[in-house]
Amino acid sequence: MNREKIILLILVIMALIANYSFFDNFLEKSYEDSEYGVVERVIDGDTLVINRTSVRLLGINSPEKGEAGYASAMNFLKDGVLEKEVKLVFGREKYDLYKRKLAYVFIGGKNINLESVKNGYSNFYFPSGRDGYYVDFYDAWKNCMGKNINLCEKSYETCMILSEWDFKNQRVVLENSCSKEVNITGWSLKDEGRKKYVFEDKSLNSGEKIILTAKDWNETYVWTFSGDSIFIRDNQGKLVYWDSY
Repeated sequence: MNREKIILLILVIMALIANYSFFDNFLEKSYEDSEYGVVERVIDGDTLVINRTSVRLLGINSPEKGEAGYASAMNFLKDGVLEKEVKLVFGREKYDLYKRKLAYVFIGGKNINLESVKNGYSNFYFPSGRDGYYVDFYDAWKNCMGKNINLCEKSYETCMILSEWDFKNQRVVLENSCSKEVNITGWSLKDEGRKKYVFEDKSLNSGEKIILTAKDWNETYVWTFSGDSIFIRDNQGKLVYWDSY
């Protein structure tokens, strides 16, 4: 093999490596398992009943009952898909531990799960690993933050900063960066899923720090090693801080 052919072969291999994730996502979306059904009931902001079967929407996590945004997320689904025919596109795993189907829900070619994130009714959530839709959902959340709406609405409180987030050692350090005392009673700190810590009767003096580990959640771990996010919200549910890895 002459020198020119060797160089060409190397360039082709490099191009394939550089675009591996693109081809992987393309193939994943090209061979999707899917079915159609009518939405009979909306249970909450991320769960439907379709063809008498519970369906957990993939890629999202909406507020629980009693949390800010619960009703809005539920009404968004009611307005968009209730009593309408939808297409279910299944992910890598078709069922969860509760025997619910796991699916992306499409109506009129539009991904309702993605629209929920884009409009701030849910945050993105990929507990089983990031699939071919992850980038779309991440970008949708960033877009939502730019619009400053619903779950993406920013808090006016700017004194509290995340001075350390060591997800490998499951350690979080919050610090009051202002010269005044800050009351964080009712504030919450959570992951992309359901692991949530709420501060009770707590204030921080100027420069004071508070350290949290997984033990404070009564968990072995909070942040998954396959990728996760941190959401810090004030007592009104407004977003103080968000980051992802």
